[in-house]
Amino acid sequence: MHAIHENPDWWPPFATAFAAEGVEVRPWLLTGEDPLDLSGEPPEGVFWSRMSASAHTRGHDRSIAQTRAVLRWLEGHGRRVVNGSAVLELEVSKVAQDSALRAAGIDTPRTVVAFGPEQVVAAAAALHDDGITSVVTKHNQGGKGLGVRRFDDPASLEAHVASPDWVVPVDGVALVQEYVAPAQPFVTRAEFVGGRFLYALAASTSQGFELCPADACGVDGQPLFRLREGHVPPLLERYEAFLSATGIEIAGIEYIEATDGRVVTYDVNTNTNYNPDVEAVAPVRGPHAIARYLASQSSPA
Repeated sequence: MHAIHENPDWWPPFATAFAAEGVEVRPWLLTGEDPLDLSGEPPEGVFWSRMSASAHTRGHDRSIAQTRAVLRWLEGHGRRVVNGSAVLELEVSKVAQDSALRAAGIDTPRTVVAFGPEQVVAAAAALHDDGITSVVTKHNQGGKGLGVRRFDDPASLEAHVASPDWVVPVDGVALVQEYVAPAQPFVTRAEFVGGRFLYALAASTSQGFELCPADACGVDGQPLFRLREGHVPPLLERYEAFLSATGIEIAGIEYIEATDGRVVTYDVNTNTNYNPDVEAVAPVRGPHAIARYLASQSSPA
């Protein structure tokens, strides 16, 4: 079993889970440091890709390009890859995610794709003219809430874009979306392993939009995440069909139950991490479910 990633800080909970399940796993750190000889033969085994769209924020600017090459190489040799090359393209592009979700009949926020700061401003103004007063900006290649900010009028967004606080997206592509108001002060993240629903957690929106589930995500000792015990996603059948159609096997899907009654899906995270407080009370622990699922795909390498 091989686990492709670029962030050692995220690995310990998975290492612990694999050991507890008796599954041998070999982390494969892709940080763009090594060349790839395409004439070589890949090792045997199952390969799990959990490459992150935010790799560049940790100084790993080449990780995604290297992972693209490695996954194509593995697939070309017939190796079993979980969350393979097509899934990587969804991970690194919210435009691709939105298009795939819409094709599956899943409601997403009204979105305009902007190629440059002047287009960001124009997009917000156009949405305002259509009656959408509040918007959210985000980076196309996101993760970690990159570039995610709410603006309640076009003037404040224009001022932000002109300020030093504006961060240019790594791929030059920004999204301007309608702000969808939640009926309750949280969004929901549904976890899936093997394309099947595990559990849902509520992520508080009280501190904004950078909703990472790591240990450090808490304010004054108050956790931002809690298990939604007994909650079943309203769009569960559509989500499972979407995952099957796109080849996504492991992911967290985030959605808003809006004040207007809509269920609006806005993010698919294919390198999902798990919050320890939620895991402590969840009916199924995510990393352990992953270890068992990967072991079921083939004998460990």
